[in-house]
Amino acid sequence: MKSNKNGLLIDYEYCTGCFACTVACCQEHGWEAPLSGIKVMEIVQDLPKDKAYLTFLPFPTELCVLCAKRTIKGLDPTCVKHCMANCLSYGNLRELAKELEKKPRMVLWSPR
Repeated sequence: MKSNKNGLLIDYEYCTGCFACTVACCQEHGWEAPLSGIKVMEIVQDLPKDKAYLTFLPFPTELCVLCAKRTIKGLDPTCVKHCMANCLSYGNLRELAKELEKKPRMVLWSPR
């Protein structure tokens, strides 16, 4: 049985924290910060010798509808289109899940 439910695959290993996804989302929907369909969380882990490990994690919010007006036309959601690190992918959940199995530092997300 083939599912036609779509979602986002987020490869947070490569997110640079540029916030292009957040800005693009706000512009696409006419929202002003702090409203956005995707937020970038900054996670700082302290390491020995006064060093830190910084991770950025793009995460869709309750406002995300995967840019339904765009995707119905066959276009990617605006966050995917504008991601400069190319760490966001849009597509069929089952196909994205296969990609998820290849690499541990990814997150699969789908709206309700």
